[in-house]
Amino acid sequence: MFQVGDKIFYPMYGTCIIHAIEEKDILGENKLCYILNVPKARMQISIPIDKAKKLGIRQVVNPEVLENVLNSFNLGDTDPIIFENKRFCTDINIKKMKSGDIYKGTEIIRDLTRKSQRNKLGIDDANMLNNARQIFVSELMEVKCIAQEQAINLLDEVLCSK
Repeated sequence: MFQVGDKIFYPMYGTCIIHAIEEKDILGENKLCYILNVPKARMQISIPIDKAKKLGIRQVVNPEVLENVLNSFNLGDTDPIIFENKRFCTDINIKKMKSGDIYKGTEIIRDLTRKSQRNKLGIDDANMLNNARQIFVSELMEVKCIAQEQAINLLDEVLCSK
């Protein structure tokens, strides 16, 4: 269980801060909920504690894990079907995003960046790439204690190095 003040990662929003833990009535049942501040979206959301793991909520990664992610960012092959099948590409990327796994999140960025180098991305792919980048940048900022612009530049540098 997380505590008030913990910085956590919520796959669909990025880095969040647990503002409070409160009991809420959800469909006639009292449940303990995390009240999350989502800086990226400038909003607060409430998540039942018993649903947190299923939603992919996790601790922000430690600096060693982040360095490993950055060092292995461009490793691995992109499944060729990503380039050919739009629906498959979208479905697989949504599953990766929802998993909360930082490595799967970076695969989305890596693969869609590679796809964009071949042809112009469709709106769904472009939105997914933009969202995946923003979510990764939020964790990068938190772990490295850097500003958004620095985090974006670091991500771009990593993507350019092969």
